[in-house]
Amino acid sequence: MPSEVTLYIIATPIGNLEDITLRAIRILGEVDILACEDTRRTKILLDRHNIPAPRRIISYREENEKISAPGIIKLLEQGNSVAVCSDAGYPGISDAGYRLISEAVEKGVGIVVVPGASAVPVALLSSGLPTDSYVFLGFLPRKPGARRRSLEMEKDLPHTLVIYESPLRLSKVLEAALEVLGDRRAAVCIELTKMFEETHRGYLSDLIKQFVDRKVKGEVTIVIAGNNPKFIRTEP
Repeated sequence: MPSEVTLYIIATPIGNLEDITLRAIRILGEVDILACEDTRRTKILLDRHNIPAPRRIISYREENEKISAPGIIKLLEQGNSVAVCSDAGYPGISDAGYRLISEAVEKGVGIVVVPGASAVPVALLSSGLPTDSYVFLGFLPRKPGARRRSLEMEKDLPHTLVIYESPLRLSKVLEAALEVLGDRRAAVCIELTKMFEETHRGYLSDLIKQFVDRKVKGEVTIVIAGNNPKFIRTEP
């Protein structure tokens, strides 16, 4: 394999298309092949910044990751430079990417991560909760029992929790968190960096009342305080 072959992992905007680095713009315009979650959405990003499209753009998403990863490795072995991006944020963080990165490392391919936007630090900083130590849980399990067990593993720890969630399950996740963790300070961040961005802060019981009958649209990130008496409501 050519020693100069590189797999670029590129973070893309989580909403506002201006949130992309100059380095990412340059590399997207230089690579031979671009593997992306949704070719149509990536084309919007390329057009917005006048980035010349690579000679080949291919689909690489969770549904086809197992099949696509070996093909991308083969393209790298043939001497092509490849960049990977998801619809928003970092590939491999609650999106396809881990399998490809792991296989590339095993094959001795150079890995370069081009940093950029991520909902995790944006939500964490917006929440007003401690940022010195936190745990990112990604998407919690859909089944109630598995979801509860996942939260129970964190209930005695002091770290702030950051969770991605579907707007359709928001109230159920807040209710499960209240039941397992107690009435802690939390924040619900909706459509971060987009035109209708919202951040709601309060105790879990208060947030449940806000969202139990509300139809939420868009991306949701939940931030919950760790096990610290300062952030837990104890009175009835």
